[in-house]
Amino acid sequence: MIRVPILMYHSVSDKPTAETKPLAVRPSAFGEQLSYLKESGFTPLTVADLVASLHRNNGRSIPERPIVVTFDDGYEDFHSEAMPLLERHDFPATLFLTSGWVSDAGKDAAGRPLDRTLAWNQVREAVSCGIEIAGHSHSHPQLDQLPDDQLRQELRRNKALLEDKLGTPVTTMAYPYGYSSARVRREVRRAGYWAACAVNNAIAADRHDVLAMPRLTVTDATSMTMFRRAVEGDRVPLIYMRERVLTKGYAVIRRTRYGLRKVRGLA
Repeated sequence: MIRVPILMYHSVSDKPTAETKPLAVRPSAFGEQLSYLKESGFTPLTVADLVASLHRNNGRSIPERPIVVTFDDGYEDFHSEAMPLLERHDFPATLFLTSGWVSDAGKDAAGRPLDRTLAWNQVREAVSCGIEIAGHSHSHPQLDQLPDDQLRQELRRNKALLEDKLGTPVTTMAYPYGYSSARVRREVRRAGYWAACAVNNAIAADRHDVLAMPRLTVTDATSMTMFRRAVEGDRVPLIYMRERVLTKGYAVIRRTRYGLRKVRGLA
């Protein structure tokens, strides 16, 4: 069985906002993590690279020690803090970008960013540095709670804007908050994405649905010991086990909530 740790980051900052702090990582810690991965012989892949490699008929193969580094939302510190460290360690990464949050989105602005965000010229610079830009909805809603028409608009507007601004196909995405459902995944496929990431705090394997690939959350609370255990072993650290149980339980609650909204004519 093929097993690939997919790491999920948000903000890389010494001074995160109160809202981004729970998911932020200090630049020094991020640099130490990249150094460990490099020195330990891991081969970095983008999400698109990983999925392409899983389809063995394309002539590509999975490297011996694969690792995928991903970022959600598109905060400005990705450009100022994370990118220089990624370049220093020669690591590609995937950035899941919320198009309505881009700082110069103009008439396309939507939602409420939790901190300063990237501008389109910075996003294009990231592409030139080997970063895969992928979808993350247009306004960062809870996709599984949206009516069908709004869900389709969120997915397709995001993809269309990214492709228009960057001039390159966008084929992968991640669910805001990690929330999805069978209905959401069907719409993701119909929108033209062929892979998507959730959270789930598990190591991705070739047995997983390519539209719900799990990731491991990395925050300032992730010690180097925990980080090493997460990327090296088959056993996910116990702190993640609690999160996985809560995630599964909350999924049941969310499905029930959506069902009640639909009965009431709100979805």
